Amino acid sequence: MSESQQVILNHEAGSGVPLTLRNVSIVYRTRKGEVQAVRDVSLDLHAGESIALIGESGSGKTTLGLGIVRLLVKSAEVTAGEITYRRDGKEIGVLALNKNALREFRWKECSMVFQSALNAFNPVIRIWDQMRDTAQSHGWKDKKAIRQRSLELLRFVQLDADRVIDAYPHELSGGMRQRVLIALSLLLDPQVLILDEPTTALDILTQRTIIDLLRKLKDEQHFTMIFISHDLAIAAELADRIATMYAGRIVELGSSDDIFYRPRHPYTLGLIRAVPKVVGDFQELFSIPGSPPDLIDLPSGCKFHPRCPYATDRCREEEPDLETVGPDHMAACWHWQDVEKELQTKPLHSVA
Repeated sequence: MSESQQVILNHEAGSGVPLTLRNVSIVYRTRKGEVQAVRDVSLDLHAGESIALIGESGSGKTTLGLGIVRLLVKSAEVTAGEITYRRDGKEIGVLALNKNALREFRWKECSMVFQSALNAFNPVIRIWDQMRDTAQSHGWKDKKAIRQRSLELLRFVQLDADRVIDAYPHELSGGMRQRVLIALSLLLDPQVLILDEPTTALDILTQRTIIDLLRKLKDEQHFTMIFISHDLAIAAELADRIATMYAGRIVELGSSDDIFYRPRHPYTLGLIRAVPKVVGDFQELFSIPGSPPDLIDLPSGCKFHPRCPYATDRCREEEPDLETVGPDHMAACWHWQDVEKELQTKPLHSVA
């Protein structure tokens, strides 16, 4: 076993459901009105699983992730719902945590890897100082133990730990900073890890390194993870379940195989068909017509109906709820059977 594989991670796969969201809604208050960024989202995150949130920009993915760790900007507010966290037989309501309890929850119970690694670090403080400050703010006093833990984690993410730990953020490449941020997120042994676009703006080889690292966390360390991604291939490769978000709501939820080979919502189908094939003859790219809706002035009924080829009067008048369309597979569409029939004649190509 290599040294990086010997890193001491005390996390073990728990049992049950460590994180539950029930009817969570989040709005941004602006001069023009309330932006309904997340609307009535319910989700159970099972221990040791990885779930990916996919959808176009503005669908509410990042806002939902920030809402879970309560790092929303001042103009945003969770207006409804409950977020429940469980560990070692204890249950807490995240939205009711006071300032001190919230500090304990963040990074010790649930950590987040942000989209821009450079912006996540203080540019004038060395990596070691930032890791030490994080540990000490959560009660660690032994600097020697903190440094040893930091070095172990930096090696785990396949970095030259002795050099990187005393470097400034600007001295590291984008991929190195991303891996340092992942190491920092693991410092306090959280149970839940949220990753917001972990491979964005990285070259293809560095993306591969990050993907392999995340797979190691998933397969060997059994972390419970939420991926936020536009890259459907990465979602297909790393996630056990996929949740498609549109206009702030989850419109389809199912296993990776169900979503990518048997989608039942026309929006999910459109997203998958928009992924270009890398093999075979050249084909014209498919795109979803129209644009995402105005979240201040949402359309009536199903919010996807202005862009949907299956839309009927019922779609324009009534918004569907998630309903069971297969084993552990749900979709919010009045015409999911029509999507199923179309796929029988026009099967999908793999995005993985």
